[in-house]
Amino acid sequence: MVVLTPNPDGKTGSITVSNQAGGVDIKSPYNATTVKNSTESPNPPSELSRDTINTIFSEALSIEPKPPVHFILYFEKDLLLTSDSVKLLPEILIAIKERSSTDISVIGHTDTVGSREYNMALSINRANSVRDLLVTKGVNLNHIKTTSHGKENPLIKTEDNVNEPRNRRVEVVVR
Repeated sequence: MVVLTPNPDGKTGSITVSNQAGGVDIKSPYNATTVKNSTESPNPPSELSRDTINTIFSEALSIEPKPPVHFILYFEKDLLLTSDSVKLLPEILIAIKERSSTDISVIGHTDTVGSREYNMALSINRANSVRDLLVTKGVNLNHIKTTSHGKENPLIKTEDNVNEPRNRRVEVVVR
């Protein structure tokens, strides 16, 4: 049995199930098909209730990892977090603890003011400063991977040398 389920964001793609005898397209969430063998085409899609899916796939669903949790911390300037971002730190720590996470990404970004080299250095320094804050609160350093994008991956697209506060950020992804 093949079942199409929505992504964590609620959107649903599509899937084609095929073998040497033919194929079917599934385009609606919670639709399923079965394949008896390689010489018979898959059955036409039919809708299943969520309860039925949960019953059939309970074992697989019980071991499915939780989707990642994303946080964005903003900076006033340099390495100074905004007050709202400081307030997010306890939520990040709770997410790490609840998941017993050993896979945390900390990704630094800047706005477009300054040279590429300056912004690469600033963005890794921002990522490292957030990493260090997490470590001082008890998060294992070996569980954190820091990277940076400088001004190359803005949240808000701007021309060069534009002071855009929403681009001065660090993303924290807890898996």
